[in-house]
Amino acid sequence: MDGETRGVRRGMQSALRLFFPPQCINCKEPVATEFGLCGICWRETPFISGLVCDRCGLPLPGEDEGHAEYCDDCLTIARPWSRGRAAILYKDIGRRLVLAIKHGDRLDLARPAGEWLARAVAPIFERDMLVAPVPLHWMRLFRRRYNQSALLSAALARQCKCDHCPDLLVRSRLTATQDGKGREARFQNLSGAIDIHPRRRGHIAGRKVLLVDDVMTSGATLAASADACLGAGAASVSILVLARVAKDA
Repeated sequence: MDGETRGVRRGMQSALRLFFPPQCINCKEPVATEFGLCGICWRETPFISGLVCDRCGLPLPGEDEGHAEYCDDCLTIARPWSRGRAAILYKDIGRRLVLAIKHGDRLDLARPAGEWLARAVAPIFERDMLVAPVPLHWMRLFRRRYNQSALLSAALARQCKCDHCPDLLVRSRLTATQDGKGREARFQNLSGAIDIHPRRRGHIAGRKVLLVDDVMTSGATLAASADACLGAGAASVSILVLARVAKDA
């Protein structure tokens, strides 16, 4: 692209911002940059920071002293993955943004979410990781038209400049919704429902895999996905979610 073309493009972008100034992705108030939150919404969004569970990203009381700590669930439930992180809590503005991505066709939110995910995963990220989303069954994908987890994993891969395999996993069985189910029912619902894509088995042997999903509640979907990866020869699996459900959320 030559200098004149770049100049024309910058001029067009400036004109568009004049007539359509950037808006907060949550409340639509004017903001300084595109794809951002206004000051009030930023302060009210429950970003996760400080000491967290090293396996699921749930915030923990106390100070981060540089060694792994775990929440009660991760101490009592066998997790097939090794480490995990979450960007925000699934409540208030955090819940609203997740639902907007999942059910509101707000594909634009994947860009800022990718930045939040990259910041959250930094303590456990390794450059040679293979990033992959939790899959949707093809019937749900047909109805929704996109897999929100794949949008998030693609945005993260662009931020981190790492390998991305959007169809590494397939959901071979249409499962009932997880909404309203208890922990045991959630795990039973996902039993045997997720596997490696037959044409992607060569991608995973010996690789460190980072699984990406929009929300973690019990961890059943992530566990089924991690089991599939490990069964296909992955060296290790870590998980990353945009939002973590807390018991008191």
